[in-house]
Amino acid sequence: MKQVSLGKQGLKVSEMGLGCMGMSDFYGPADDKESIQVIQKSIDLGMNFIDTADMYGPFKNEILVGKAIKDRRQRVVLATKFGNQRSADGKFLGVNGKPEYVRQCCDNSLKRLGVDFIDLYYQHRVDPAVPIEETVGAMADLVKAGKVRYLGLSEAAAKTIRRAHRVHPISALQSEYSLWTRDPEGEILETVRELGIGFVAYSPLGRGFLTGRFKSPEDFPQDDYRRAHPRFQGENFYKNLNLVKHIETLAQKKKASPAQIALAWVLAQGKDIIPIFGVRSLARLEENIGALKISLTAEELKEINQLIPKGSIAGPRYAEQAMQAVNR
Repeated sequence: MKQVSLGKQGLKVSEMGLGCMGMSDFYGPADDKESIQVIQKSIDLGMNFIDTADMYGPFKNEILVGKAIKDRRQRVVLATKFGNQRSADGKFLGVNGKPEYVRQCCDNSLKRLGVDFIDLYYQHRVDPAVPIEETVGAMADLVKAGKVRYLGLSEAAAKTIRRAHRVHPISALQSEYSLWTRDPEGEILETVRELGIGFVAYSPLGRGFLTGRFKSPEDFPQDDYRRAHPRFQGENFYKNLNLVKHIETLAQKKKASPAQIALAWVLAQGKDIIPIFGVRSLARLEENIGALKISLTAEELKEINQLIPKGSIAGPRYAEQAMQAVNR
């Protein structure tokens, strides 16, 4: 798998990455043993970019990732995040960007991951109560201390990105981006490209919806948090399912899976955009990596944009409270 630059500070990652959230939280039950196999197989296949966060689990996912990479740390670009504060029982406590909290989170993540440093450390959500300069200043201190190599933001607004970048170079912005969510197009992507910041696209498969595997809201486990997402509910679900049929049709023509088409579309949006997908089985891992062999022509990309234009998805991507935490 090709290695590409993420930002202009020297960070290089594989052209696709593995998001590990669903291995420990949110998407129903998972098998730790199989999840570790998936992480290790992804590394063996050349995918060195592994993404986690302290709030996944909560805390359990970092421990899981730490176990998986223990004997192959030098082959991994390890990314984790802080800022979404949760208690041990999973309760959400809000967003915290205070400098002392930044330092505390980093030390705790290092212990759970079992590593000496974090390659890419993100602020998971921007804390509107703390100036971004203070939060990034504390993150920059972690770089000076050798605990972190590169800095990132997630779901930050263009003005916030500029302010943060003036304090310390930001190597990556991670935000949701796919055929299902095209919010970054325009000001966000223009800003990161102007500043030389890499873009990491999470949920490039629309939280699994774009794979075409879900035909009813009842297909999700009872404890799957997608049931609380507006796009997965009622009429929205079925309106969006009609759009997915266009992806399935093109996939048949290309002798590919819908997931591969959705990932190929993200990859076609620019070499500076790195999709990170989440899978929990070896079969899905190999299927998604197969998207690298899919080349969409200019005519096919035009057709996709006509059939699934920006803004055509029914419903916001998060419930109201969670939407208030993005693009800040």
